Amino acid sequence: MKTLKKQLDELKKLKFNSYGKDFLLTWDKSEQELRAVVALAEVFSEMHKAGKSFKTFDTGLAISVFRDNSTRTRFSFASAANSLGLGLADLDEGKSQIAHGETVRETANMISFMAEVIGIRDDMYLGEGNKYMREVSAAVQEGFEKGVLHQRPNVINLQCDIDHPTQAMADLAHLKNHFGSLEKLRGKKIAMSWAYSPSYGKPLSVPQGIIGLMTRFGMNVTLAHPEGYGLIPDVVQVAKKNAAASGGKFEVVASMEESFRNADIVYPKSWAPYEVMQRRTPLLQKGDHAGLKTLEKECLENNARFKNWECDEKKMKLTKGGEALYMHCLPADISGVSCAQGEVSAGVFEKYRIATYQEASYKPFVIAAMMYLARVKSPLAELGKLIK
Repeated sequence: MKTLKKQLDELKKLKFNSYGKDFLLTWDKSEQELRAVVALAEVFSEMHKAGKSFKTFDTGLAISVFRDNSTRTRFSFASAANSLGLGLADLDEGKSQIAHGETVRETANMISFMAEVIGIRDDMYLGEGNKYMREVSAAVQEGFEKGVLHQRPNVINLQCDIDHPTQAMADLAHLKNHFGSLEKLRGKKIAMSWAYSPSYGKPLSVPQGIIGLMTRFGMNVTLAHPEGYGLIPDVVQVAKKNAAASGGKFEVVASMEESFRNADIVYPKSWAPYEVMQRRTPLLQKGDHAGLKTLEKECLENNARFKNWECDEKKMKLTKGGEALYMHCLPADISGVSCAQGEVSAGVFEKYRIATYQEASYKPFVIAAMMYLARVKSPLAELGKLIK
């Protein structure tokens, strides 16, 4: 109860208003709103650990739209919905009328008559995922304003082409717990580094989410990647702007070793180059399998030039005290385990394996907090009733 009281007191000190708002990009949110999500996620986690319910709704749907495969985010969204008392409905586009010409505007309204939240994962198409989420948001807003919908459901980004807010916020909660507070993250160095993978099409949204969020909290963020493996330029500019505003630092280097040197946290993760994702989108849209195969062959050959970009014991010794916290969104490409050679050595991953599971464990509570703050008009008052 002491821990819960401390977390509640922290939440009460914050000035935020997330009611009725979508969660599409972390950099669209105020720092107070971000802090509120983390604090409430901790409250929910503490209640769940104690076997206490935080059911808030008697009825209503949480609708998930997964346009890419998912394990952690899919089950985290389902767990969050269930814990708050919402029913879960997954929109399987293959079983809908979308194939018969149903528009996004129409689909959004048809699924939302009794919906509270819509969670969307759309990370395959550069320039399309976040755009699609905003189209859904605009459609349900119109439906509400025109009296079609009794209430406007809120849209939560479960990963798009630009950002992965639920992952980045879970990572932030993990860092807060590891170092003791968000204030203690100030000045800590985090290395967000590209790492080799035997696959080529991994989204940009995780590294972009990390540099876009951690720069908000005064951290020293180092982005490392080989030449040609850059992120979306606009997001890099967001990170620079955030670092300048928070008193942190942001730099881009061309060496994993350089990024690891004296780092407090390392996040080695593969992603496809921005330029490759630009070329890939029209091929996917046209269903050009031959073109995709050619692009894949070219990219895998290029990836193979950088097999030394692996998080191994030698590189970890470069970190602060040789004991930096290793992080990954999972699943990691583990050398000798899930692939012949990959992002991380088996020894390093095994050392931090339980820590990465704990990192992932924040996600359902983060999503539940996003849902709750978007849907409950007086969150602190209602939370007080729940706890009583």
